[in-house]
Amino acid sequence: MNKIEFAPIVNSEAEWMIEINKFAAKQAPSFFHIHAKLPRLGRTNQVLGASRQMNVVLKTYATGGENELHAHSNEDHLFVVLQGGAIFYGPRGEMREVAKNDCVLIPCGALYKFHAKEEEPLVLLRIGAAIDPTGNILARIDEKGAPFGGYSEKNKEVPYELHDDKVFG
Repeated sequence: MNKIEFAPIVNSEAEWMIEINKFAAKQAPSFFHIHAKLPRLGRTNQVLGASRQMNVVLKTYATGGENELHAHSNEDHLFVVLQGGAIFYGPRGEMREVAKNDCVLIPCGALYKFHAKEEEPLVLLRIGAAIDPTGNILARIDEKGAPFGGYSEKNKEVPYELHDDKVFG
């Protein structure tokens, strides 16, 4: 039986960009299987593949989510719910529940936040497309237009703890 290899978990925007750049530099197809150890606490991001203009990330959440309103200023992106559910919120109190096999397309500049529902860990496939691949594709802004880090305290980032025996995929 083959041992499952998991993509590394990135713990900062700098690590996320390093992984994207490794894939993009190859200028070759990326092959991957969607699987991850599930968190019992916090959230994880694993870059599965990338090019100069697109990146594919597996995101897992024990609780929480993208906890404060923000927009991506140089990227359109798509979330595909693979497991669990979440509630997405807009800047004027809009709210929409999503569950397995639902998708959410977020255009560049659109404000949103979401919270994982707590029945089971949330697993999302995130596909991002750069507007300007020479700029910072992970750039975020808050609702006032100020820079907003995805790994910041403001975004309620907490250290993750993984289950030893719970795996998605």
